[in-house]
Amino acid sequence: MLYHVIPSLVLQLWTSNHQQHELPTPKPHQTNIEPATHHNHGIIVSQTATPTRCHAPPDLYLAPLRNQIPHPNLLHATPNHNPAPPAPPSAQPASPPHPEPPNNRQHLETGLADKPLELENPPQEKIDWTRSFHGLSAEPFPKEVAEILLAATEPEEVEIKPDGILYLPEIKYRRILNRAFGPGGWGLVPRSESIVTPKTVTREYALVCNGRLVSVARGEQDYFSPDGIPTATEGCRSNALVRCCKDLGIASELWDPRWIRKFKTQYTREVFVEHVVNRRKSKIWVRKDDPVSYPWKETK
Repeated sequence: MLYHVIPSLVLQLWTSNHQQHELPTPKPHQTNIEPATHHNHGIIVSQTATPTRCHAPPDLYLAPLRNQIPHPNLLHATPNHNPAPPAPPSAQPASPPHPEPPNNRQHLETGLADKPLELENPPQEKIDWTRSFHGLSAEPFPKEVAEILLAATEPEEVEIKPDGILYLPEIKYRRILNRAFGPGGWGLVPRSESIVTPKTVTREYALVCNGRLVSVARGEQDYFSPDGIPTATEGCRSNALVRCCKDLGIASELWDPRWIRKFKTQYTREVFVEHVVNRRKSKIWVRKDDPVSYPWKETK
């Protein structure tokens, strides 16, 4: 091959040239001084006026040729225009993802996945109450219905919380609606998906009476553990019902500050109590006709 032939030819040329121009060896008794020479990387260079041929070992001739002559295995190689794809990395079992810390905003975005159903091509006689405001303020309800809704609240039906807030149990709102519109003549329609925060459940509802939208309100209910979320969703619905009934005038006295102060003076009292478990003392509100109930015990 060309890779092996050219070096051998160069070596033969150098050997014959060296033998023809070999410098004479000085005799031991000769006193003449030879011209000064310098040795540079094995090349003998004479400084006489007459130039002489340089003699160098064959490696200095072969090194440039070796760099220019391709390897025999590459002489017949063909270029590859489609290189092979890199080998895939060795399959290793994926490490389990690290759990992310709980994010409160994530609860606000995910909810309970109970978004109201959207009707596809609803008939003309049907109304999508998840978005519609059909019948809102179209006309007043009949007089007999209005008398039931606007009836004065009986003091015997009002309850008071330990912190002094007056309220009417939500079951009594349902009874008033049933007397006014009849069972099945009214209903609550969810208008949004439930939102669950670390402590509260909230959702928007619409009150529909006799085929007319009456009011829209958002209910809320606190909970203390994840197991209490189902109960909190029902309490959220009842809270939305109470807020919607304000637009119908049901138990409107409970939002009148003067009526509240008068009721407290006449029907309630403040008492000092002690918690039966942790012995913590406090002062709470109770009705005058109700005793102090567990877990509180009245103290003198």
